Amino acid sequence: MAAPHFLVHNPTDTVGVVVVEDVKAGRALNGWMMETDKTIKLKALDPVPLGHKIALQDIKKGETIMKYGHDIGRAVAKIGKGRHVHVHNVKTKRW
Repeated sequence: MAAPHFLVHNPTDTVGVVVVEDVKAGRALNGWMMETDKTIKLKALDPVPLGHKIALQDIKKGETIMKYGHDIGRAVAKIGKGRHVHVHNVKTKRW
C-alpha cells in the first residue's frame, strides 16, 4: 500500500485523521485501519487540513462521532462521507 493519507484506529470509528498536507476536494485518498491492517479508499469532498478528521460514512445530525474507539461528540449537522469533520459540525456532549 502507498503511504496513507488518513489513519483510522478502531473499526467502530466514524472518522479518520488526515496525516498529510494539502487534501483537496476531489482527491482520492488511501486510509489505513490500524487495528485490522485494512486499507480504506475514500474521496475527499472538502479540503481537510493535516490533523483534522474526515467522515468515513454518512453521519446524521445528532449521531455520535467515534474516534480512537471513543465517543468524541455529536454531529450538529448532517456530515456526508468524505466531508471535513471539525468544530463547525461536531460539538462535545459535555455541555
